[in-house]
Amino acid sequence: MTARRQPGPGQQDITGAEVPPQDDFDTWLNKIRPAFMAAAVSGRTFTCYEVADENHLPEPPNPRAHWGRAMELLAADGYIRTAGWAASERPTTRHSGVRTWRGTRAAQQGRAA
Repeated sequence: MTARRQPGPGQQDITGAEVPPQDDFDTWLNKIRPAFMAAAVSGRTFTCYEVADENHLPEPPNPRAHWGRAMELLAADGYIRTAGWAASERPTTRHSGVRTWRGTRAAQQGRAA
């Protein structure tokens, strides 16, 4: 049995539809940043999943690593901080915890990064 090669950007899939180019991490991060900035400014406690779901955000190039990396960068820039752990209704793999976040005072006052 021969493995079928996946079409790349600019090529067509099996139905003939063109495959859109996939964003790199930085392009994807620029697309999702405004939604997380708005959540930070709001002062509410949130999970990454809640913000992504509410704003219909696109999946990153590497979903297993990039959501966490995006949150780390927003925290390092001073926009968000950890707020604890959520009792999630959304099932997780391996019973992992779900981190909650909250905007910093600097973000709420427009002084972050």
